[in-house]
Amino acid sequence: MNRLQHATSPYLQQHAANPVDWFEWGEEAFEEARRRDVPLLISVGYSACHWCHVMAHESFEDDETARLMNAHFVNVKVDREERPDVDAVYMSATQAMTQHGGWPMTVFATPEGHPFYCGTYFPRPQFQRLLVGVHNAWTGDREQVLEQGSKVVEALNSGTALPGGALPTEETLERAVANLERSFDPARGGFGGAPKFPPSMVLEFLLRSGERAMSDRTLEAMARGGIYDQLGGGFARYSVDAEWVVPHFEKMLYDNALLLRVYTHWWKATGAPLARRVALETADWLLREMRTPEGGFASALDADSEGEEGRFYVWTPAQLREALGEDAQWAVELFEVKGTFEHGASVLQLLEDPDDTGRYERVRARLMAARDLRVRPGRDDKVVASWNGLVIAALAETGTVFERPDLVEAASAAAALLAGTHVTDGRLLRTSRDGRPGHNAGVLEDYANLAEGLITLYGVTGETRWFELAGRLLDVVLDRFADGRGGFFDTADDAERLFQRPQDPADNATPSGQFAAAGALLSYAALTGSSRHRQAAEAALGTVSVLATGHARFAGWGLAVARAALAGPVEVAVVGPPDDPRTAQLHRAALLADVPGLVVALGPEDAWGTADTRGARDGAAGTVPLLEGRGLVDGAPAAYVCRGFTCRLPVTTPAELRAELAVAGR
Repeated sequence: MNRLQHATSPYLQQHAANPVDWFEWGEEAFEEARRRDVPLLISVGYSACHWCHVMAHESFEDDETARLMNAHFVNVKVDREERPDVDAVYMSATQAMTQHGGWPMTVFATPEGHPFYCGTYFPRPQFQRLLVGVHNAWTGDREQVLEQGSKVVEALNSGTALPGGALPTEETLERAVANLERSFDPARGGFGGAPKFPPSMVLEFLLRSGERAMSDRTLEAMARGGIYDQLGGGFARYSVDAEWVVPHFEKMLYDNALLLRVYTHWWKATGAPLARRVALETADWLLREMRTPEGGFASALDADSEGEEGRFYVWTPAQLREALGEDAQWAVELFEVKGTFEHGASVLQLLEDPDDTGRYERVRARLMAARDLRVRPGRDDKVVASWNGLVIAALAETGTVFERPDLVEAASAAAALLAGTHVTDGRLLRTSRDGRPGHNAGVLEDYANLAEGLITLYGVTGETRWFELAGRLLDVVLDRFADGRGGFFDTADDAERLFQRPQDPADNATPSGQFAAAGALLSYAALTGSSRHRQAAEAALGTVSVLATGHARFAGWGLAVARAALAGPVEVAVVGPPDDPRTAQLHRAALLADVPGLVVALGPEDAWGTADTRGARDGAAGTVPLLEGRGLVDGAPAAYVCRGFTCRLPVTTPAELRAELAVAGR
């Protein structure tokens, strides 16, 4: 066993028995490289990555390859999910050198960490030749190697500063819609060709903008295709084809959290039965397969089982006959089991709703029972703060919309775990495992997405502790991550210094840290009236205007937040005794409204107490300023619909509130 046997990361532990003398990322590895006067070989991946497993089996488990690695390099394994900052700076170098990126990422760097040769997956023969070639260059032409590393670092650090500034205009958002239309696939949904990734943040923007054609087509196509698990719920990482048929089978927590929220919002906008079914099935999958004993949510399910990608999920007609008997042919036709793969197996699709729902439910239950007997994909059970923040928001909303209190309870339990385990001395740790905190500092997306989740959870439960914690996290964002130009760095000003301080405003698989921060700051400002938070949110959206015209697909969350900002966002204060059913009815009517970026405050008549108003608006504990001065109406619970803390006359019935919100949402 090498040093990785002591790692907390499941991905690093997968490599603990390699003959490679792995180091974890840290000063020990750099000191060893300087002592031996050899380069670093930095290998970056994650536990659910199929090609990471392939390279591990081919090269890192091979004695001859390990001998070359150990003789000529100090070898460092990095879990990109634990260290997104390390991943980001070396991915920038990899993309600059090779014009593409991906995982596993393979980087050769000087003992100072400066990259001089980068790539991704290498087959073993090619990798062995590369090891020898890099060693020969290091020993025979050191000056050129060092110069190459210095040039790479200089080039990456001389990039144009990101623009900050004004809130995007309505015209900017219209240009973004036009840009999305140019790459939209009207026949199959989604944007561009293969491979197709779920465009979660773009769909949020389109739904908020009322652009139903692109959103509806994409949401239905994904839900009916093979990328969606038609038996167990939940979405795979992406589709390798343009038709959403053949998934890359890993299931990531962040994808499913984002898509759960999108499908819930789709139902709010349309009432589509498909939206409800997919949202609830995905929520149930999260609770059933991703929840940890401590109440958090695990990071990922592997693509592979029994050494084969997708083996757990695919079916042959013979396997259907064994599981279903006389219902097998009906299932073959219903689920399109027609030989997706060369060996005759198919991923299940549901291109049309079944004509016999009772039979469908019986067949689905029997197939689930049969599938449960198979060897399950591995699970990466570390809890990531950012992704759990996304889950908290999604479960809280879904649970309220579909009257599933167990989902809201699960969101609250996850929030309690994060508050008790990840928050220490006012700062946030990125990961935990088995209830034990990791040692890596939280990055911008951790603070922002958790704050977003906590604000959403407060709006659903009325528990001010979540609002207060969100405010403290956002104070750290403003104090430690600001770049001085209106944007945010991805790491804090006191974080570990890498050769570059990462800052990426564009969305990737999750909202960019900058856009996530803008969204949380905007919502907090709507609840508090804080001009500091509002101004910071608007400035952070300045890059949206740059991306909207030519690259709107990479600014989906920024566009969605900008849409909410242009809409106000609308604020609703619901005031009434917590045990009065009329309070609950008003509260539910507010939460069901299809209004971009809506924020909801809930409290009893005396919720404001005697707090100092000015201090509260700067984030003082125990206060939700939107509730200030909002009282009952003739002894009855009341709702106040506001923008910028300017409120319309209070209403006391759900019908009146729905009418007020319909006007406010225009």
